[in-house]
Amino acid sequence: MQPVPTRPIRVLVAKPGLDGHDRGAKIIARALRDAGMEVIYTGLRQTPEMIVSAALQEDVQVIGLSILSGAHNAIVPRVIELLKEKEMQDVLLIVGGIVPDADVAALKALGVAQVFQPGASLDGIVAFIREACANPSHL
Repeated sequence: MQPVPTRPIRVLVAKPGLDGHDRGAKIIARALRDAGMEVIYTGLRQTPEMIVSAALQEDVQVIGLSILSGAHNAIVPRVIELLKEKEMQDVLLIVGGIVPDADVAALKALGVAQVFQPGASLDGIVAFIREACANPSHL
């Protein structure tokens, strides 16, 4: 009997807000793609509504927000609110970028699975996503 093929992990990488720097998001997107994941990159200046709509349309398992502007305390709660409205609480939400240590615990308390700050390894990000998607009860 042949094993049932599993679908690749689908990840939406988004740049919310007015931050126009997307080099890091593109590096992450490429690393995830190179690791065998299907990656949808939404581009710059996305609103929370645009991000959640795209995640719903693309049927993703993971949303990765890249935020360098310092607006994470305004953007992330809105994304989480919209995910709840759309009954998408099973979508893993991760955040990367410039997030002060003092804000990490609050973001996780809201429902962010992990915050990747500057210096996080690409291998570590890939491993976290794989583990979280394989064992969603660990979140």
